[in-house]
Amino acid sequence: MIPRIALFVHDPEASRECADAMIEVLSGSFQIVTFNEGEFDDVLREADIVAFGGGIGDAQKYYDFFNRSRGNSVADFVSSGGKYLGICMGAYWAGRNYFDLLNNLNPVQYIKRPLADVKRSYQTVAHITWMDIETDMFFYDGCTFEGDGQTQIIARYANNDPMAIIQSRVGLIGCHPESQEKWFSKKYLKKHWHGGTHHELLLSFTKKLMRQK
Repeated sequence: MIPRIALFVHDPEASRECADAMIEVLSGSFQIVTFNEGEFDDVLREADIVAFGGGIGDAQKYYDFFNRSRGNSVADFVSSGGKYLGICMGAYWAGRNYFDLLNNLNPVQYIKRPLADVKRSYQTVAHITWMDIETDMFFYDGCTFEGDGQTQIIARYANNDPMAIIQSRVGLIGCHPESQEKWFSKKYLKKHWHGGTHHELLLSFTKKLMRQK
């Protein structure tokens, strides 16, 4: 049976554009259904992975559409054996102020970290090392991770901070490996279009997450 991903969409906090990009990358290997804030329980019952993509971060708006019971339902899904995939804003939402899915680890803004190679919140690329691959990946105020919780570090930023991690059944990515060519339309970004190689990284990451016990 093809594993099923339930992908949350609530534009702009969990943007349609990011969701469409994730669907393009993952739909060949996963069955993907999208859902909104009113469909949590029914969707999670049938899912193997719940996924939250990127968008515009606003804590107050988060609490407007995730009441406590909905937030708890995500935590219950993971504690019962489900997997969580979070990219950019979705990675932030795994933290203690939101779904609280991590053990001794918390997502924080990369741009505020010592020696960060990106210092402002805007669409750009961050230099990363993904396993043994060095590349520039689309970045828009994504997170890194602080704490001493045991975790698998899949990728790091230029300052050696974690960029992509898997802790138990939670997989989080600060940058945007799902990025599409149209995202690189600005002159300063065009040379960084990855030609689909970052899509392969996201797919392998998600397959690895699916194997976690």
